[in-house]
Amino acid sequence: MFTSTGSNGFYKAPLSKSLLLVPSAISILLTLLFQHYQKFFAYNLQAVKEDFQIWRLVCGRTICLDLKDTFCSSLLIYNFRIFERRYGSRKFSSFLLGTWMLSALFDLLLVEITQYIFGITINSLPSGFLGPVFALFVPFYSSIPRVQVTQVLGHFSITNKSLVYILGLQLLTSGSYIWILALSGLISGICYNSSILKVHRILCVPRWVAKIFSWTLEPVFSSAEPTNEVRVGMGATVDIQRQQRMELLDRQIMMSQVAQMRRQRQQQCAIVLPPVVSGLVRSPLDSKEGNKGKGGMINWNRLFPPLRHRHNANYQDHHPSEQGIPPPTEVSEEQVARLMEMGFSRGDALEALRASNNDLNVATNFLLQH
Repeated sequence: MFTSTGSNGFYKAPLSKSLLLVPSAISILLTLLFQHYQKFFAYNLQAVKEDFQIWRLVCGRTICLDLKDTFCSSLLIYNFRIFERRYGSRKFSSFLLGTWMLSALFDLLLVEITQYIFGITINSLPSGFLGPVFALFVPFYSSIPRVQVTQVLGHFSITNKSLVYILGLQLLTSGSYIWILALSGLISGICYNSSILKVHRILCVPRWVAKIFSWTLEPVFSSAEPTNEVRVGMGATVDIQRQQRMELLDRQIMMSQVAQMRRQRQQQCAIVLPPVVSGLVRSPLDSKEGNKGKGGMINWNRLFPPLRHRHNANYQDHHPSEQGIPPPTEVSEEQVARLMEMGFSRGDALEALRASNNDLNVATNFLLQH
């Protein structure tokens, strides 16, 4: 399932955790204790245009002054933390920075267009980190699979994405002019994800900046790896439990495919080695695969026999025919680079992409789980 619960929900998502905790804490303090400082965090467009108070574009677009907006945006950031796990903290922060800057420009443009067409003068907009939050709905819609959980009245489907859309609708209706922020955020997300405009190559966080934050802030906001019990969990309904079993089965199949590919490469290397030496290069996963049948796990050797027991007819005096060795799967270097940007090694990225038939999402999910 897309959403998950537990104290370790921010594993490999320190930036999402900091964006949820720090602005929310400041917003609560400004509302309860320091009301006289709220004027410095107001998103006042009139002051920006007439008095050139550019700093309001930073303060007014970071902290929410309405606790309802704070609550809804925090829940959305918690749900969107999956993108930091997929992309890596640097690429995720680049997306937030790029859409935050683009949405500031589109805010001003939409305000001027509204005034020109409808004659409505808008002097201020709702404060908060709302533009990038709405921009995250673009990759959420395009890259997160839709899984039906249940049905209401036999016609209306409830999916794993319904709650997120309801939260977005609640945030959209919390203010009179928040639709401007929502529209500018969606446009910013589309522009940043566009392969034609190449905005992501210009508006990105430099590597040295990402390293500084990883050294200073990541130890503070990092979360421990969840245990197997928390990761698998127990669904509240039969449909959720069925989906969890399917996800566990997919991970087991992926592990078997990766182990199979490793044995294939080792078998190719063992062709030119003496029999005694070839017996020394067995993968440690071979022994693990043999034990998968114990403890209630599936014995994948029955479904995927080791390659060293296949095609014996092709081997004569340790000189096999060329037809006995299947060609390796072609892997896109662009997808390898994207996985390496997330922090995975090149070897792990190649294995995961080959095992998943160049499916980037499946390969990423496998690497995150193992």
